[in-house]
Amino acid sequence: MSRRVVITGAGVVSSLGMGAEQFWGAVKEGKNGISEVTRIDVSNLSTKVAAEIKDFDASQYIDKKEARRMDRYNQFAMVAAKMAVENSKLDLESLDLDKCGVIVGSGVGGLETLEEQHDVMRNKGVGRVSPFFIPMMISNMAAGRIAIEYGFRGFNECVVTACATGNNAIGDAFKVIERGDADVMITGGAEACITIMSFAGFCSMGAMTKNPDPNTACRPFDKDRDGFIPGEGAAILIIEELEHAIKRGADIIAEVVGYGCTCDAYHITAPHPEGDGGVRSMNMAINDAGIKPEQVGYINAHGTSTPLNDPTEVNIVKRVFGDHAKNLAMSSTKSMTGHLLGAAGAIEAIATAMALKEGFLPPTINVQNQDPECDIDCVPNVGRKADIKYALSNSLGFGGHNATLCLKKYE
Repeated sequence: MSRRVVITGAGVVSSLGMGAEQFWGAVKEGKNGISEVTRIDVSNLSTKVAAEIKDFDASQYIDKKEARRMDRYNQFAMVAAKMAVENSKLDLESLDLDKCGVIVGSGVGGLETLEEQHDVMRNKGVGRVSPFFIPMMISNMAAGRIAIEYGFRGFNECVVTACATGNNAIGDAFKVIERGDADVMITGGAEACITIMSFAGFCSMGAMTKNPDPNTACRPFDKDRDGFIPGEGAAILIIEELEHAIKRGADIIAEVVGYGCTCDAYHITAPHPEGDGGVRSMNMAINDAGIKPEQVGYINAHGTSTPLNDPTEVNIVKRVFGDHAKNLAMSSTKSMTGHLLGAAGAIEAIATAMALKEGFLPPTINVQNQDPECDIDCVPNVGRKADIKYALSNSLGFGGHNATLCLKKYE
């Protein structure tokens, strides 16, 4: 018999605030975490805004010497993991560390370190490249360092599936516990993508917004949307086998009950025009949860504010839910957080879990002129109370990756 899995801790590093409580409070209020870019010179680039974390100092949370040996994405991951462990009130001394694991992913890993060390090599020679360059850059180091920090000797890996990374990491960790290979998993994603090469590449693709106004740039489902807005940060969850959590008196946020994972096998960047992979991913998560589609009350959309994604995702939902799509709420918290790439699914999973626990639907802000092609209840501009029992969270990534989580209100 499959074991039940619950979320017992959450940590968030984002432009909306530090810690899950501050983050969720900002989401409920519909605050905007997007601002003008200050970390890099964007004067010659078409995108001028991002969900940038201002004045972040990792040494306030983790050892200063160790922080200097981490890329920014890894610092985010370590800080969020620390917050999540503290939030979960795990007693590390009482855990079977062989049954505790880590799955934390990143879409681009240590891109900032790569750029900096390439400049060092070009300007000062190969002998000046840092001996920490490789371990700072590689995407798996967040999972490795978190395991070292907490002594978790069980299942450990890094997921890299572009913008589906966070959901895949959580879904895979869920399955590890469900089948009995772990009792506790630290899981989620981290990203530090506000770098000059990242911006240059996405701008060259024409994928990011050209709207210079941070207050209106990110507008999922709005007719005037013109591209995604990058965001940085990390979101880490503690998930546990239910009886393990109950035995230690954990405060359970929500239950993970379903997971879907598919590929469009269609195009390197564009979604399948009919959303076939997304349909299969959502159906897989619903079936894995053992529920009927009409039992789902809320969807945290991938909702990137791009011309292609939003209507495609709405079409996917209509294909999956039929007439019930009219009764569903589907909002995009990216309107507030920006797109955290490999950490997007993780931060949205936390928002979805909190929505279930508190019975509150987070809004899609900046919806001034809703696109007729996106004719769903996107919870425009203002969140609202709603008693929901099941919710889905969608993530779609370059390469055709689709990942869907199904969460349940814990009762």
